[in-house]
Amino acid sequence: VQLQAFGGGLVDDGGSLKLSCVGSGFRMFQYGIGWFRHTSEKEREAVACIPALQSSGYYADYAKGRFTISRGGANRIDLQMTNLKPGDTAVYYCNAERYEVAYWGQGTQVTVSS
Repeated sequence: VQLQAFGGGLVDDGGSLKLSCVGSGFRMFQYGIGWFRHTSEKEREAVACIPALQSSGYYADYAKGRFTISRGGANRIDLQMTNLKPGDTAVYYCNAERYEVAYWGQGTQVTVSS
């Protein structure tokens, strides 16, 4: 079982990035999926999620209107981020959970320069 996240990088204030996470070894569509991030101020905070067997996303207040989470196929999840701000600088992790089982990706660094 593996989650592989990619798509991070360096972007200017106001720019956009798309993160993707590909799962293998399990049926991702049966799992709730989400993105979390670790910032310099917070150990971990939720960004967005989609419950198992659903396609609609739920967002942290700071992400509403700027970020979009989606299931990009049977075993991939995406996070489209727009109007990025320096405060969004963090390591972003993808997550898949079902009942008491949770899988985590390795994290991808997003840096927003002012």
